[in-house]
Amino acid sequence: MPLVVYILGLTIFSLTTSEFMVAGMMPSLTQALGVSVTQVGYLISLYAIGMVVGGPLLTVGLLKLCVPNKKALLWLLGFYAIAQSVAALATNYEVMAVARVATGVAGSACFGVALAICAEVVDAGSRGRAASIVVGGLMLATVLGVPIATIVDQHWGWRASFWLVVALAALCAAAIALLVPRSRPGEVVGLAAELAEFRNRHLWAAYASSGLIIGATFAAFSYFAPILTGVSGFAASSIPWLLGIYGAANVVGNMVVGRYADRHAMPIMAWGLIALGIALTLFAVFAQSRAASLCALVVIGLVGVPMNPAMIARVMKTAHPGPLVNTVHTSVINIGLGAGAWIGGLGIGAGYGLLSPLWVGVALAALGLLSMLPYLMRKPCARPVAYCRND
Repeated sequence: MPLVVYILGLTIFSLTTSEFMVAGMMPSLTQALGVSVTQVGYLISLYAIGMVVGGPLLTVGLLKLCVPNKKALLWLLGFYAIAQSVAALATNYEVMAVARVATGVAGSACFGVALAICAEVVDAGSRGRAASIVVGGLMLATVLGVPIATIVDQHWGWRASFWLVVALAALCAAAIALLVPRSRPGEVVGLAAELAEFRNRHLWAAYASSGLIIGATFAAFSYFAPILTGVSGFAASSIPWLLGIYGAANVVGNMVVGRYADRHAMPIMAWGLIALGIALTLFAVFAQSRAASLCALVVIGLVGVPMNPAMIARVMKTAHPGPLVNTVHTSVINIGLGAGAWIGGLGIGAGYGLLSPLWVGVALAALGLLSMLPYLMRKPCARPVAYCRND
């Protein structure tokens, strides 16, 4: 695997650490900005909004200018570093909020272009494995990056955590400038060619499956803490350790799925959804048992988010893996994340109890499996992939 793939993974690690590290420094930010914990929590939502809406629009602009992927990624990382620096210097909530939206926009576009470069530097049969390394940066950010940012905040202040991400982004930009080869003239895809990919109904089917998989996972994950403490009986002090176990399961699952995603993307997603649905069902039924809850949490960690490499491999086989296709895929995944958490919360708000998000996850996993049935039931295509895409 080329070294540049690992640099792209480090880039995603840096950006995702910035996205979620606000959760670990809420006391510092509430005091520094003079706002409530709820308002600080909105800073994560603002980043996500920037990713979902602004990322594809910025990518469209870059494609309209026919900017090669390497140059586009360097521009985006420069923009990201500037926006993150504004956040590090912010003295009021309004400036911080604008900076978070800007970093979200740049982060989403970076993700899409990074995956496009990833597809360029490896052969077609290794794209899923390479994508698992890039996406692995996302998972390591929750396990390693956010805790490190929290420790830095506690010892040197919250601004130091933001500057640390700026330094990482600059380091990644320097490595990309040195290591990423220039795109050949034939590899530069314009806006019209990228937009043409969205006429492919199979691409939208792949997007739908991805959104439902992540929605099912986060409908449950978003409420793990109250379920584990309020139903399973774990102490509040054990939640960080339990989430750490879940994060470690994410990393392991991502490594395993990445190894086989190129050849077996559809079976991995199908069996993964079945395992996810069973784990969520058993969690809901036996939530009062600590042992059963812990086992379910590990299985959900192994098969939920780690289906990302298979999801990416499917999209890359369904359409040309250009920046816009990948950026919109990132947006769909974030929409699934937010929708799953929101629908799971509706069940609690309607009075169905803390376990209702688990049942919401089961329903979304079932819908995800249904969305794949037409592709699981048809015979493998004997023609080249380019023809199969447009059947």
